[in-house]
Amino acid sequence: MNAVTPTRRSKAFNLPNLLTYGRLVAVPVVVGLMFWPEDHWSRWMALGIFAVAAITDYLDGYLARAYSQFSALGRMLDPIADKLLVAAVLLMLVADHTVKGWAIWAAIVILCREILVSGLREFLAELKVGVPVSKVAKWKTTAQLVSLGFLIAGPAGETVLPGTIMIGTVLLWVAAVLTLYTGWDYLKTGIHHMMRE
Repeated sequence: MNAVTPTRRSKAFNLPNLLTYGRLVAVPVVVGLMFWPEDHWSRWMALGIFAVAAITDYLDGYLARAYSQFSALGRMLDPIADKLLVAAVLLMLVADHTVKGWAIWAAIVILCREILVSGLREFLAELKVGVPVSKVAKWKTTAQLVSLGFLIAGPAGETVLPGTIMIGTVLLWVAAVLTLYTGWDYLKTGIHHMMRE
């Protein structure tokens, strides 16, 4: 009589991956709330969901390391979820004129860097070259998420903290500068390995 092999839980449904799935689901929800006709409650709801999604960005990596719950699916989806969330929110903020004037250039820099880094990572992955996340990149991500939080609050935030949009805009420029710096780091690494090839 054959022994019954115990079923193993799929890595696709480990806790870090579930948090990443939640972040992906948060993208259309946040966009929908920001698309809602100008209403303070929808901005606060969008901010709340965005904040939870931003926290899971830290938590999924921490839990994966703490409990050795790494998976190829998680490594693929985690940066995709981050980029989708940031890009979608930036587009909505430009569309509703919370980000306007010269600040649009900061948004363009951030979006272009994300596309550049995605392409470089794909190229370097083919060469089996890993690029570790630097401290500056972590500061960039923090500045980016905090700035987007202030800007999502936008007009609703102004009723509680006058200058909310200005604070968000300044932090967006800080994030854009750090984005250029970290993007150049990735580009140098890519060029170096391209020359070797």
